[in-house]
Amino acid sequence: MPISPPRPRWLKPRTRKLANAAEPPLEHYYNSIAGDALERLAALSDGVFAFAMTLLVLDIRVPPIATVHSERDLLQGLAQLLPRFVMYAMSFLTLGIFWVGQQTQLNQLERADRDLAWIHIGFLAAVAVMPFSTMLLAEFIEYRTALVIYWGNVAFLGVVLFAAWRYAVGTRLIKEDVSPKVVAAVKRRILVAQSLYAAGAALCLINTYCSIAFIFLVQLNYAIAPRFRRPARA
Repeated sequence: MPISPPRPRWLKPRTRKLANAAEPPLEHYYNSIAGDALERLAALSDGVFAFAMTLLVLDIRVPPIATVHSERDLLQGLAQLLPRFVMYAMSFLTLGIFWVGQQTQLNQLERADRDLAWIHIGFLAAVAVMPFSTMLLAEFIEYRTALVIYWGNVAFLGVVLFAAWRYAVGTRLIKEDVSPKVVAAVKRRILVAQSLYAAGAALCLINTYCSIAFIFLVQLNYAIAPRFRRPARA
């Protein structure tokens, strides 16, 4: 029986190199496990929202004691703070609405991944900017530029939240029992809300106070979420 010649040594390193080339790089293993903890993402979100909501009230300061010498002076000083109180209420509602929206999405997810985590971190970065845009509009409430910047902050929040949901649905990170109607409802809610915010911002061409009033009414609608039911037919 013929004996096959021994395998040349120079073939062995090449075979091992080809086997290693088929393996994914080490970064793949890291990316597959990074940012997959939904509870940590939710905890970070709670902290950022709580901090941003707290910062909103710090812009409201009592009238200087040197300017108050009577009840009338105190009432006048408080009246001058009215725009800041309005902006505080409006921005607090804004952050509350977006917190509910983000938590609603997270509750429908089976898991997260690295890319989704960074999308939500970008969302939280816009949340952290909300106190600045609020103070800017409260200080320059009659200027369209200030209102447009405030609306831009809100619009960016909506765009990123919509992108996060689309990514989660496209990569099948949502739970198996989430129905297509729920997927469509989340998308529709963001799109409708952002359309209303844009319409409110456009009203600044008439008057910034009209814009603020319209946006505030939109926020009240989403916060209270009234349900208009048709009467049952006999």
